[in-house]
Amino acid sequence: MGFIKRILKQKNFMFKLGIVICLFWAVVAILAPLIAPQDPVAQDLSRRFMPPSGQNWFGTDSLGRDVFSRVLYGSRISITAGLITVAVSFAIGILYGAVAGYVGGVVDDIMMRISEMIQAFPPLILAMVIAAAMGPSIVNSVFAMAIIWWPNYARLTRSIVISVKGNDYVTASKLMGASRLRILFKEILPNSIGPLVVMSTLDLGNAILMFSGLSFLGLGVQPPTPEWGAMVSDGVSTFQNWWISTFPGLAIFTVAMGANFIGDGLRDYLDPKLRNQL
Repeated sequence: MGFIKRILKQKNFMFKLGIVICLFWAVVAILAPLIAPQDPVAQDLSRRFMPPSGQNWFGTDSLGRDVFSRVLYGSRISITAGLITVAVSFAIGILYGAVAGYVGGVVDDIMMRISEMIQAFPPLILAMVIAAAMGPSIVNSVFAMAIIWWPNYARLTRSIVISVKGNDYVTASKLMGASRLRILFKEILPNSIGPLVVMSTLDLGNAILMFSGLSFLGLGVQPPTPEWGAMVSDGVSTFQNWWISTFPGLAIFTVAMGANFIGDGLRDYLDPKLRNQL
C-alpha cells in the first residue's frame, strides 16, 4: 500500500490522467449490462444508419443496432482480451527468462534461440497466421497473441536476472545454503519485477490494439458479438456513416493512450534518476 501511495503522489499529470481513463473503462466494462440503454445485438432494420441523436447517442449501424450500447459491451471483450494476453505472456516470459538467465550456459543459449525464432517474424503477421490456422475465435486470437508476446518478457527477464544474480545478497543466500529455487524466487525475481511491470502496462494498450486488429480482419470476435475492432470493420464499408467506426475507434484510442500514460509514469518513478527529478 505504501508503494501505491507514493506512486499516486506523483505530480505527473499524464500519469494520473491515464489512471482516470483506465479506471473509467474498467467501470464501464463491469457495469455495461446496467448502463447500456439497449440490447447490443437487437436489430431494428427500420432504424438503419441513424445518425447520433438523443435516442441513439452514437447512432445505429447497418442492422439498426445501437452503437453506444455495442461500444459499452465491446469494452468487456477488448479489455479482457488485452489483460489476459499480457498476464499469460508475463507469467510465461518471466519463468522462461528467469530460468535461462539463472542457469546460463548451453541451456541459456538453446532457450534464447527458441525465443528468437518467434521474434524473427513480424508480430501481427505471425498472430494472423496462428489465429487463421486455429480458426477465428476470441480464445484462439488471445492464444496467438500470447505466443508472439512472451519472448519479449523472457528476454527482458533474462537480462535483469543476469545482472542481479551477482549481487551480494544473492551470494549471501548461497553461502547460507539456500536452494537455487529459493534464491531465484525469493531473492532475484522480487528485485527484478519493476521494469517488467512497466513493460506489461505499456503492452496492455498494444495488446488491445492487436486484438482489435485481428477482429477487424475477421480472425477474432465473430458476429453479432460486439467488439471494438469488429465494429470499426463494420463501418469501413459504409464510411459515409462515420459514427459506426468513429466511436469504437475512439474507445480503442483512449484505452491505449491511458495504458501508455500509466506505463510512462511507472517508468519515470522506477528509474532512480528520473524519480529524483520528479
